[in-house]
Amino acid sequence: MTVLAVRMSPDMAENALMSAPTTTEAPVPPLAGFTVGVTAARRAEELGTMLERRGACVQHGPALRIIPLADDAELEARTRDVIARPPDITVATTGIGFRGWVEAADGWGLGEALLAALGKGELLARGPKARGQIRASGLTEVWSPPSESSAEVLDHLLDQGVDGRRIAVQLHGEPLPDVVDALEMAGAEVVQVPVYRWVPPADLGPMDRLTDAVLVGGIDILTFTSAPAAASLLARAAARGLREELIAALRGPVLAVCVGPVTAAPLESVDIETLQPARSRLGAMVRTLEAEAPTRARRLPVAGHWLELRGHAVLVDGELHAIPPAGMAMLRVLARRAGRVVSRAELLRALPGGGDDEHAVETAMTRLRAALGAPKIIQTVVKRGYRLALDPTPGPQPLGGHCVSGEER
Repeated sequence: MTVLAVRMSPDMAENALMSAPTTTEAPVPPLAGFTVGVTAARRAEELGTMLERRGACVQHGPALRIIPLADDAELEARTRDVIARPPDITVATTGIGFRGWVEAADGWGLGEALLAALGKGELLARGPKARGQIRASGLTEVWSPPSESSAEVLDHLLDQGVDGRRIAVQLHGEPLPDVVDALEMAGAEVVQVPVYRWVPPADLGPMDRLTDAVLVGGIDILTFTSAPAAASLLARAAARGLREELIAALRGPVLAVCVGPVTAAPLESVDIETLQPARSRLGAMVRTLEAEAPTRARRLPVAGHWLELRGHAVLVDGELHAIPPAGMAMLRVLARRAGRVVSRAELLRALPGGGDDEHAVETAMTRLRAALGAPKIIQTVVKRGYRLALDPTPGPQPLGGHCVSGEER
């Protein structure tokens, strides 16, 4: 067999190198390593999908259930009242809510009568979606605020005067006590139309499991898309004798994320700080969270690596490593005292489930080192315990992930 040797010129070699396929490490998703709790009932699947696409592990525990419109006797009664005494002004707060109201009325044989009653007065749309549904029904709104804000709708009504006027306010699951009270104090008769009324879930199990996960550190971020869901979660925790523990968790290690200020109100009333998007939209909430979550991670230069602690995982030089719960509990303790020796007894107290056998620490440490893929990150100090091998000066920058800093969970 004859082998031909081909000598390449420098230009040929450079061209070959430039045309060779290259591989680039995919960036770590912004929510990878975080466990996010979802309390929503409506659009829960949509929210969960958006979170999972960004790398999150999602646990769903609906805090509410929606009464089907066709079965909602209260909505039917309010609809008949509106038809019998047409309002001077109707405020449509949401597009899906207004459409649902009209469709439900159609189901009761009241659709045309409802539209006729609403058409006798003025219609206000809080935003473009509500405006679109009003027009789709064959009616026309007289005004809509640029801000899509209920507060601006209220100011508009108060400026034009409402004394002696009958005003129907289409709600969408969430009450608007500030708007209703202000209108009534100004002399208006307010008819609240509760479209998509929410009540506690028939099966409390998923909500209870979500609460329990929050209390044991299994949830890093808890999301809320409605004020009733937040109120329901707190009420159920109170019934179980866990309200103060839940509030403490949401004030501390767990980040509460709300779709807007109305949703956040029950939480902020008990001094729970919340993260909210600039616009009250589901997509905006997720984008705000994906920008915020990585900044809450703890980053440390350790044994020539960059170690970033997230909820249930870590990044080592930008590469994501899932960590068992026991290992993550020990790693958090070691990170809080980075560079210092932590005794086996102290690490044992941090392990889920407790116990009094220090051999459990050694077993969990072996698994932790294997999961990290860089055993020298954690040093054994003979007869004393373990320590993170904290570098005196920062090491190499990570190859991927997020260059962030922040306090430990």
